[in-house]
Amino acid sequence: MFRGLVCFIAVATLLIGSSFAQQKSPWPNWKKSEVEKLLNGSPWGQTQTDTDTSEMTYSPTAIGRSAIGAPTVPTGSTRTQAQINNQRADRGATNQPISVNYHIRFLSAKPIRQAVARLLELQEKEKGNVVEQMRPFVERDFSQYIVVAVTFDSTDSRFSGPALQAFASSTAGTLKNDAYLERGDGRRLFIMDYKPPINDGLGAKFIFPRIVSERPFLSNDDTVRFFVQLTDSIKLTMNFKLSDMNYEGRLEY
Repeated sequence: MFRGLVCFIAVATLLIGSSFAQQKSPWPNWKKSEVEKLLNGSPWGQTQTDTDTSEMTYSPTAIGRSAIGAPTVPTGSTRTQAQINNQRADRGATNQPISVNYHIRFLSAKPIRQAVARLLELQEKEKGNVVEQMRPFVERDFSQYIVVAVTFDSTDSRFSGPALQAFASSTAGTLKNDAYLERGDGRRLFIMDYKPPINDGLGAKFIFPRIVSERPFLSNDDTVRFFVQLTDSIKLTMNFKLSDMNYEGRLEY
């Protein structure tokens, strides 16, 4: 993503809060639409969409490259038309807005793990016994940790490359001051560990201690904000309302 980004948050307006808390059917019976809503637009899972509009205006891709074919790098921090043209020449022009969706989920919350397990079952019904195979994952003990997982996708796979590189190259050390949970009172909890994406479909995992000074970091707070800055152009920030994160009679995060 580049300067010229338009960032907006796709927050669900239906089926949130108490509707999830009062979910009657067992998770192995959830419909695909219910699963996707829970993962991407619920108290535990939301989506941030970054849209690059810089290529909506046509310009010849040849302009801005030197006689030997190397990119001409303009001075200053502003992404100029020459830079856009150079990029088009390298990867091909799109001439339309391109979006990258970042799905931010509390993986340590049971309903998210149930939704992940149900989605896998729907995708692999022919394999059988998926529910039983996934039960240890669904019932895993997260009493000591808070885990926020982030996956991403794009309307154009060429634009997901920078995000993939940023998530894959980050470490707990590089993110120690740039990834945190922030309570409504302004107090921040920085990550204790980070796991880059692997081939498990769960995405990058940001791990925080659940207990701080012998007390849960989150309890009676109204909201919590997840924040991470991976690069100058990839910054994720999402607010979650704790009062809506009640599930099966308890606060789940």
